[in-house]
Amino acid sequence: MEVFFINSTLLFISLRPANNNVEDMTVYEGCKDMPAVIICYLGLQFINMFLGIPANIMVLWLIHKNRGDSSTSDIFILHLAVLDVFFCLIPPLELANIVYLTTSSTWYVVRFFYGVKDSSPLFLSCICLDRYMAVLHPITFTELKDHRHRTVLVSVVWLVTLAYAAAKCVGNIVNFEKVFTVMILASFAFMVFCNIAILWALKQSGPGRDEMHPVKKRAFKMVVIILAIIVFNYFPPVALFPFQHYFSPDVFRCYIHYLAFGLMDFSSSIQPVLYLSKEKLQWKPGPCCQSDNAE
Repeated sequence: MEVFFINSTLLFISLRPANNNVEDMTVYEGCKDMPAVIICYLGLQFINMFLGIPANIMVLWLIHKNRGDSSTSDIFILHLAVLDVFFCLIPPLELANIVYLTTSSTWYVVRFFYGVKDSSPLFLSCICLDRYMAVLHPITFTELKDHRHRTVLVSVVWLVTLAYAAAKCVGNIVNFEKVFTVMILASFAFMVFCNIAILWALKQSGPGRDEMHPVKKRAFKMVVIILAIIVFNYFPPVALFPFQHYFSPDVFRCYIHYLAFGLMDFSSSIQPVLYLSKEKLQWKPGPCCQSDNAE
């Protein structure tokens, strides 16, 4: 029995007879009796590519355009967008690997890409930490407002990301999938804690939400968006992977694996789209539309 890992969890298990003349099966052939989730997963990946790449590039352009009036979290959003653009390039190779190829060499590249994507919650955690400090510890936040501290934190996250991706690329480290489980659980718990604490603090800042300070209203909206991303995109692997052993190998590798990571990977499109909607990107309107944009 041979085990191959991708997305830091079980990709597929191929049970091969002793006869070495039997050709290796592709991942899709191994799940030919239950292909629905894999087909949906590949569809999501290509939507991710065609939507995520331009959306993330637009985020990069917007942050660059507004760099003189940027928020303290923009450095983390910028690097998260770079990471997502990098990840959104992988669907064609992944399609070939899943449907057509039986060689193991190309999985090294795929595993590295997914190792990079697996670490994206670390950048989201940095955004949550930045907002948490700004709302609940404003004095300390003001003292640490210099971007050098954030640059150091970004560098540390990239070092961890590349080290993790390189280790994942090797693909034969015993129990390496547990690293992802611990990382995603810790990141998820940390982000949920920060966001709930921020929401509670902001709701307590005035007798009603309508009386909230405009800056706090903007922070409130950002936190709600991040919390929605966390729950929708990252809760499935958090909820399912600790219970991996309760599923049969076939169900896990053909259903659970692709369901959980399909939702998580789609964050590469949802994150930039929600960021752009939050920023209310202004196109140059015609005369008939100018009154609608004057708020």
